[in-house]
Amino acid sequence: MVAEAPKSELTTTLHLNLREVSNSPANKLEEIIAGLPEQDREVIAAIQGSNSEKSMVIIARGPNKGSRFLITSEGASVGRSSESDIFLDDITVSRVHAKISKVGGSFVLKDAGSLNGTYFDNAAISERILSSGDEFQIGKFHLLFIGSK
Repeated sequence: MVAEAPKSELTTTLHLNLREVSNSPANKLEEIIAGLPEQDREVIAAIQGSNSEKSMVIIARGPNKGSRFLITSEGASVGRSSESDIFLDDITVSRVHAKISKVGGSFVLKDAGSLNGTYFDNAAISERILSSGDEFQIGKFHLLFIGSK
């Protein structure tokens, strides 16, 4: 006597209880700004309302989270060297890793031939024009760019 396999329905509905997730740069920026002290929010509002001569980079994730770096029209160097304008103290970061430069009316992020690369949306980049709210990764650091709107 052979037991008959139970019949099962081939179509089943799964309810994953998904919630709405927004990963847009604007929402990420608003989230980080909301958590900052009033004085810092005023500085960021001034940068966003400016004529784009200044910008700022905030460490959004990683060591030194919350550290802020002002970038002027002269640009900024990013790296593990203590002489870098944006000093990222981690072995995964090259001494001279990247450069943020003012080109025309925009700020441009350019990898300086680093060993581990500079990433935007999980893809290695060599150069990219930055927009306010853009997040890029260098080593363990996730950096958020704030510029004029």
